[in-house]
Amino acid sequence: MDKKDKKTRYLAGFSLAVMGFGFLLTIPFQDTLSGKLLQGAFEAGLVGGLADWFAVTALFRHPLGIPIPHTALLPKNRERLTQALVRMLEKDWLTVASIMEKIRKINFSDKILMIVSREIQNEYTKKVVHSLIRDSLSRMDVSKLVPLLEKEMKGYLMEVDASRLLKSVADGIVDRKYDEAAFNYILEESGKWAATEEARQTMGKVGKQLIETTEADGLLKFAIQSFNQMMNEERIGQMMQTFILNRIKNVSNPDNRYRTLILEWIRKELVGIENREKLMEEINDWKNKLVNDLELKGQISSLLDTTKGRILLFVDQEDFVDHYINPVVLRYINAIKEDDEKMSSIETWLHNQVATAIENNHSKIGILVKENLDKLDTKTLIDMMENNIGKDIQWIRVNGAVCGFFIGLCLTVFKIVIY
Repeated sequence: MDKKDKKTRYLAGFSLAVMGFGFLLTIPFQDTLSGKLLQGAFEAGLVGGLADWFAVTALFRHPLGIPIPHTALLPKNRERLTQALVRMLEKDWLTVASIMEKIRKINFSDKILMIVSREIQNEYTKKVVHSLIRDSLSRMDVSKLVPLLEKEMKGYLMEVDASRLLKSVADGIVDRKYDEAAFNYILEESGKWAATEEARQTMGKVGKQLIETTEADGLLKFAIQSFNQMMNEERIGQMMQTFILNRIKNVSNPDNRYRTLILEWIRKELVGIENREKLMEEINDWKNKLVNDLELKGQISSLLDTTKGRILLFVDQEDFVDHYINPVVLRYINAIKEDDEKMSSIETWLHNQVATAIENNHSKIGILVKENLDKLDTKTLIDMMENNIGKDIQWIRVNGAVCGFFIGLCLTVFKIVIY
């Protein structure tokens, strides 16, 4: 109870004491006119004050602790008063209709967007957002993504059509004349090898073995044997080396007829490669087997770990939220604000959610009030009620004494006049 309530309670007690003390003082002077008037006034004031004291006290407790019938009304009817209060809140003061009427006047979307726009500029909010993003990334277990990514990558490779891929490669080779460059490279490397001593010796041995193992009859056999006796490995190797080098030199000439024929054949095979069904089938089977046998988990895991580390370094920048998060959020908020249809949809959705929540939880208002009241023991509850409305109650006592005083004064005058 605050000081004002205490003063009022003291005033009520003081007024009752004044009436009682005044009544006692006027007893010796009741034979005089003024004594009779004052005694009647103080007597009526004392009776009025005591009556109001009894009435007010009877609301909260038994007067003087005596269990007089129809006293201590509030403690005896606590449950009924609680139920009445709950019904009054639910059906009169805080009805669904009254709450929704107030809710409909609130523009939730504007308020929410305004709060978000303001709060994301707050340093504390930026720190929280930055910490949340970084913690989420650091706690992310990228190893769980490895099987999924491996499956997706292998699935993608399985779906790749080798014929289309080879067709694209072949067309690129022809368009950019890579076939001619490759042919020139082969000729150049072959010429380098053929010009070596090792190549000459190898070709001499091969040529000698070829002559010695050639089967023939009659004159041809005699000619081969005679040629074999005249030629050794050195001479055969030299002859074959000179022949091959001359052929390579001739074919390397852009105007050589055989070169043109070879390149035309190569280009014809490249251009029509997708039409070779058996070859394409074999290549696709080889490709599928190769994909199935691929072990990508290690590479994918390493790539994910590296990527995660780089992202964390990027997020660790002090101005990350200011430069990369807030601008995106603000652009999105502004876009929503400029779109009347979207704003209307959001507002409708928010009101529907609030309305649903209120309808589903309206009964909890009364339950909450009842639970809070039930937690209080009767004495505490009565003290709270008496303290909260104590000022008005004490004035009832004061008014009873004062009104009784003046009424007693009037009645005494009336008695004197009559008698």
